[in-house]
Parts: sequence; C-alpha cells; structure tokens
Amino acid sequence: MRRELELYVHVPFCVKKCAYCDFLSAESTAAERRLYVEGLIREICSCRELAMQYRITTIFFGGGTPSVLSEEEMGEIFGALSDVFVIDRGAEITSEINPGTVTREKLERYKMIGINRLSIGLQSVNDDELKNLGRIHTYKTFLETYRMVREVGFANVNVDLISAVPGQTNVSWRRTLQTILSLEPVPDHISAYSLIIEEGTPFYDLYEDPAADIRALPLPDEDEERLIYNETKSYLTAAGYKRYEISNYAKSGYECRHNLGYWERKEYLGLGLGASSLLDGERFSNTPDMAEYLAAPGQVKERQKLSEQECMEEFMFLGLRKMQGVSKLEWCRQFGCDIEAVYGLEIEELIRKRLLEEREGYIRLTEYGIDVSNYVFAEFIR
Repeated sequence: MRRELELYVHVPFCVKKCAYCDFLSAESTAAERRLYVEGLIREICSCRELAMQYRITTIFFGGGTPSVLSEEEMGEIFGALSDVFVIDRGAEITSEINPGTVTREKLERYKMIGINRLSIGLQSVNDDELKNLGRIHTYKTFLETYRMVREVGFANVNVDLISAVPGQTNVSWRRTLQTILSLEPVPDHISAYSLIIEEGTPFYDLYEDPAADIRALPLPDEDEERLIYNETKSYLTAAGYKRYEISNYAKSGYECRHNLGYWERKEYLGLGLGASSLLDGERFSNTPDMAEYLAAPGQVKERQKLSEQECMEEFMFLGLRKMQGVSKLEWCRQFGCDIEAVYGLEIEELIRKRLLEEREGYIRLTEYGIDVSNYVFAEFIR
C-alpha cells in the first residue's frame, strides 16, 4: 500500500527582495527562470522510483514568489509532477502568490492544472507599512488581485499578515484586521505572523547593528506588541475563525493540511533549490547553490538521520504549536511507551507553572504558555 507524502516545490524568485526576508530567493531574468524550471523538472523526473512508494496528499508551491513564473512554466512543472507521482483526487494543492504578479489568464490556468488553494502575501493594508517592509504592492493592488482570485473561482484562499512592523501601532494593526474582515467574501484562512528580525537581512543591519541609522522607524515596543497580539486573537475569533496553530486561523474546514503535516511530522519531499525533506526518519536538503543545483538537480547538501530522542523532541516542540496539542495516544503508537516515561517530569513542572494543560488525551499550551512558547519548547530538548 502506498504511504502518504506531501510535496513542497520551491521557486526561489521574486520581483524584489523584501527588507525582512531571509528565505532563499532573489530577483531573476526570464532566461534564469527558464533554466531553473528545466532543472526542477529534471529533479522531479529523477524521483520515479521513490514515487512508487507514495501517494501525494498535498502539494505546496512556495518561494520566493511562485507566481513570477509564467502560467506555461507552472503548467510544465505540474505536468511533470502528475506524470511521476500518484496525486490523490482530493489533494490540497497550494500556490503562494503576490499581489500584482498574476493575471486572470494565469489564475485560470492555475485552476485548470489543479491548484485549488492560494496564499496571498498582503502583510498590511497600510501603504506606508508596506513600503517600510519593502513590498512591491499597495493595498489597492492586493484588492484587485483578491477580487480576481475570487471571480476566477478559488474557494480556498489564505491571506498573510505581519504584525509588529516598523512604524506600526495597535491602531494601525486594528485597521488592517478590520479591513481584511470587511472583504467579500472574507478569506478562508489568515496567517498572522509577528515580525522576526533575521540575521542577514537589511532589517537586521538596520535594527541590530549598534551603528545603524537612529532615524529608522521604531519597532513596536513590548506593550504595543502585547496589544497587537490580543487584538488579533479577539478580532479573528469573533469573526468566526478558529485558531488551530500559534500563528494561523481558519474558517471551519479550511485549516492548511500541508502545514499541519509539518507540525505532525508527516513525511514530505522538498523539490527545488535548498528544499528540505523528511523521509524515513531522515532530514535532508538540496544544495542552496544555484550553479550546483542546475548542474545536478536534487543534489543533497545536508543529511541527518534522526535518533529516536530527536524524533521525540520534534514530536513535542512541533506538535505543541497546534492548539490541540500533542496526542498521548499517537505518542504511544509512534514510540511504544507512555509519554510520561520520557517527559513526565517536564510535563508535570510545566503544568504546575500553568504553561501546559492536559485535556481529553492531549497535552497543549495554555494561553500563558503560548506567550512563552519558545521557553516551553526548549524544555523538551535534551
């Protein structure tokens, strides 16, 4: 019997690199994109033997900005995937898009080839905040894209938002939430992330370098971030969204199955430059060097066979990201022992500190625990 497998397809191109982005992506020419698509298809075709063991339950085109590819190129990639892999009839197939990078014709082609979920990178409805982030679009551009997506018939749409950005206040964030919730129809899924300043980005140089220009717009302080966090939870919950993961909210039935697979440690195969995979208890990733990738698509750069202890650690710190928490029964099924036999002392102490709670066979973060989730996760790493 074929096992379930998720596919991640990386498209490392964007129109312009955002100031906060540390993803493996860059600007490109049409010729560079063409070479990459050809390499990606060669990698896909090299997976025929592996593909015989699996059936595909989800596919996620991420980046970068996959929508910078032409509709013909996306069709070629999906054609290769369909030729090599057995894809479930009800598979969730997502593509990230950015406002202003799709046309009606491109969206119609997406639907025709089988893409049934879109994730739109908005981040804010405030044009000044978008400019500060280095985004290429305005809110008006997003609206045009969103309306076109709905008119073409996509019925499963996520909108990405980022809070705690330079110059943002609780008032401006509230306006972003209110504006998004006034859309007709509202998004089926909302990812609401808090900005993290990553090393190697322009924001890191600006905000972490002691010699940085003091005229840079300030980031919200801790109290403002707390207000923003609470506004997000209260507004989206009142609007009928269920928070199913620390940063993700969905209408009933619209949880992102692909991302849930990551948090539940399901097997997945990453295709493309720098893409990561988890197969047979081993984590590995493709080379992040474009020249190396094009010379030998699918060349593995890093490989790590996980020990049982490392699998247990991942089970806890990934699973606790879900609001449902980790299943004691699933732990027992995977590891052949009770969860308390390994983490009994840690769980007991975190429950005593009101950071975890046990309910109906699941161990999960409390509201207080969510606030300090990184601390909780670290308690399960030995």
